[in-house]
Amino acid sequence: MTVARRWLILADDLTGAADCAIAFARRGRRTCVQCGEAGSGAEDDVVSHDADSRQLGPEAAASRHAALLDRLHHPGRSILKKIDSTLRGQPAAELAATLEGLRRRHGAAFAILAPAFPATGRTTRDGRIMVEGRPLEETELWRRDRTYATGSLPAMLEGAGLPSATIALATVRAGPESLREALAQAARAGAVAVLDAESDDDLARIAEAGLAPGARASLVWVGSAGLAHALAARETAPAAPSENISTGSGGTLVVVGSLAAASRAAARRLAGEAGVRHVPVAPDLLLAADETERARCRNAVTAGVSAGDDVLVEVAMGEAPDLALGPRLADALGAWLAPAAPHLGGLVATGGETAAALLAHFRVDGLRLIDEIEAGVSLGLTRGALRVPIVTKAGAFGTPETLVRAVHHLRAIRNQGSST
Repeated sequence: MTVARRWLILADDLTGAADCAIAFARRGRRTCVQCGEAGSGAEDDVVSHDADSRQLGPEAAASRHAALLDRLHHPGRSILKKIDSTLRGQPAAELAATLEGLRRRHGAAFAILAPAFPATGRTTRDGRIMVEGRPLEETELWRRDRTYATGSLPAMLEGAGLPSATIALATVRAGPESLREALAQAARAGAVAVLDAESDDDLARIAEAGLAPGARASLVWVGSAGLAHALAARETAPAAPSENISTGSGGTLVVVGSLAAASRAAARRLAGEAGVRHVPVAPDLLLAADETERARCRNAVTAGVSAGDDVLVEVAMGEAPDLALGPRLADALGAWLAPAAPHLGGLVATGGETAAALLAHFRVDGLRLIDEIEAGVSLGLTRGALRVPIVTKAGAFGTPETLVRAVHHLRAIRNQGSST
């Protein structure tokens, strides 16, 4: 075990910022998720900032991360660059900007890249991303949304001008001395260390080697929530206290904006649950319908949560969705639902873009994280104009039971005042 560090997590979307930060919060660290122009979070042990860069091009994403590093990184904070475990967005450009910023400060910087998240079926083999044992390129996620030509991590890095050194699974499992030497060789060569991992134990070995005494101050950890849990588990920290959470009397609003099959399956399952009102919303209602029709539909949502029912709002995109509408739809959805916010007793947001838009329009400026309901599904409390329990989930995470489980968890909080 190592002494608990202070951390800055830089993420490219809101759900990613939360599912990494919860690894530290559930182990007793004071942890916040923030976005936009929020301050440095100096009072928090762990600050996880949503750069909201998933939809940007490489230059804009790199520029935003460079600016955030300058504003938020202070001596004594270790850095975890959170990337999507299926390589969406601009992880290579963002990492290059982060390393360049640290080199300006320290003269050198080194990155350990381990994006595996075994609890959600994402692993790394021979420097390539695998999903449930299949190459990333064969998945629905890749077909729908990708930035790079392949799921090869060295190729991704090379495109951003970053040399790499792949450390195979055999070396990861060969023992701490062999792994530390492989990392040292990569550092001496000025290369990003790309590490294979197929289990949580593999990530624990990587965390142990990288956190060894004498590790570089300018080290950047790069990965997803799997790596965050491995790093948090290596640190000595107080046990997380039980939380009593006050809520309003309203029901929970569940908003599904993600197109991922996992979220759509979970929405279908939740729609059949007793006490849940299902409100499908067509894109035209949000973008083109007259205000009278929008208000009628929104009033149904507000009436449901005001009566204490749980309401599922699902953006119905059809069989051939126009992905270019994503940002506009998310923003329109947040604006449409904002008048319902004061009536909520809880909130569940699926998909990082959807979650960020909702919180912006609900005038929420951050989250205080409390617990993890299941892998990649975080429970927190909103900060700002609205203070309610919130569950966030990346669109592609979870099972058909995930949203039901989240709603039941928030019902227990509403009835018992406890997160457990």
